[in-house]
Amino acid sequence: MRAFELARRRLLKRVIATGSLFVPLPYAWVWAQSEGTMKLLRAPKVALVLGNSKYKEAPLKNPANDAKAIADALKASGFEVTLKMDAGKADMAAAVQAYVQTLAAKKCVGLFYYAGHGLQLAWRNYMLPVDADIDTIADIQKQGVEVNALLEGLTKAANPMNVIILDACRDNPFGNLKGVDHKGLSQMDAPQSTLLAYATSPGNVASDGDGANGLYTENLLRELKVAEARVEDVFKRVRLGVRVKSKGAQIPWESTSLEEDFWFIPPKELKKISDAEKQKAFDEELKLWESIRESKSPAPLEDYLRRYPSGEYTELAQLQLDRTLATQGEKRITVVAQEGNPFTQGFVRADVEFKVGDWYEFRTLDLATKAEVRRVRAEVVGVTENEISFSAGSRSAGLVLDRLGNVRRTPQGFRFTDSQNMPLEFQIGNRWTTQYRTFPPNVPERIRVMTDIEYRIVAREKLVVPAGTFDCFRV
Repeated sequence: MRAFELARRRLLKRVIATGSLFVPLPYAWVWAQSEGTMKLLRAPKVALVLGNSKYKEAPLKNPANDAKAIADALKASGFEVTLKMDAGKADMAAAVQAYVQTLAAKKCVGLFYYAGHGLQLAWRNYMLPVDADIDTIADIQKQGVEVNALLEGLTKAANPMNVIILDACRDNPFGNLKGVDHKGLSQMDAPQSTLLAYATSPGNVASDGDGANGLYTENLLRELKVAEARVEDVFKRVRLGVRVKSKGAQIPWESTSLEEDFWFIPPKELKKISDAEKQKAFDEELKLWESIRESKSPAPLEDYLRRYPSGEYTELAQLQLDRTLATQGEKRITVVAQEGNPFTQGFVRADVEFKVGDWYEFRTLDLATKAEVRRVRAEVVGVTENEISFSAGSRSAGLVLDRLGNVRRTPQGFRFTDSQNMPLEFQIGNRWTTQYRTFPPNVPERIRVMTDIEYRIVAREKLVVPAGTFDCFRV
């Protein structure tokens, strides 16, 4: 704490002396942030696309259409594509094996897409060939093609990046089979350098669609054609589109461990972004956000999320959209509990339901001596739709948070533009950024103190402190 106070004082002295200060983290604000990104753009791109419609029992209308359309879209963006339609077990297994071998040999960017029936058994996910004849749970293991085995193969291939898309959560014709306890697919954490995308949240089922394509792939096809959209932004926009169209009955889900940017249609020019350009972009986004942040209509929030899928206020915008849609009757599906699943560290949504009377207590220690510097108890004394106020008559008097727990005002008089140091959803690999302006007390508002932070959730672990043992995500 002493070191922090000294650093803060030095910072404020510099602010006052210069009149303007921008404090970046040590990473470059450029279109292509690293040589790793450039290598991805130069690497060959290979895709395996599977679409199974003609099942003996419970045939599906759209997977064959979906697979053909996805294959065409990937070819247009430079992928070498292998397309398999209505494949049996032997053909599917051979295609997957050849695909993994190609990735290992060429060290290319890989994309795997599957549309068709899929189910989970003992936390493992299976894609079903068209010749599958399932009478018992043993038949699932014998006749299905296991997604977990594909992930293991990709890990061994050690290629630089993978995208896996599973539009395989349609209504399961074997849902009443004894021993199959859950609908849809099981949650899996993405292996290294992989984005894993589901058509709907784990433990739920997806729509086969009313048109030529399934609801998920219909949205995916549209977003794949958007120029200069980062791969993670593509899937965030897909998630929003599917959720809105299905009124919350289907919400796509992703797990990612990507560390580099990738585009299906890259920017025409990879250039550095100057501090002035970055400041202008921040001001524009802040102005838009402050004009809609208390909106009771979903439309402006949806428009913001489409424009800024990885923006400075997407966590806050998503929370406000959740609340707005709930008032309009949306019955939002949730991720099914994954307790006991060995393939994931799980998923938790932030608890935003603050109540008057809630309290917390913390101790501040000197890191050098371990001596207690101070002890603070803060109690919630006011809750509005967007702000939480803490106890008057204590050291926390004047502390104001937003509903996610981000600080808006401190007892010492510091004020902040909206920030998202706290995420709405916790799962391994989740990453987000925040950029905000601080207004120190007794300093003219024209003086800008800017902060940039990039966050990633890297682990889940038990943390033991004097107050007890806590189940935590490490950020």
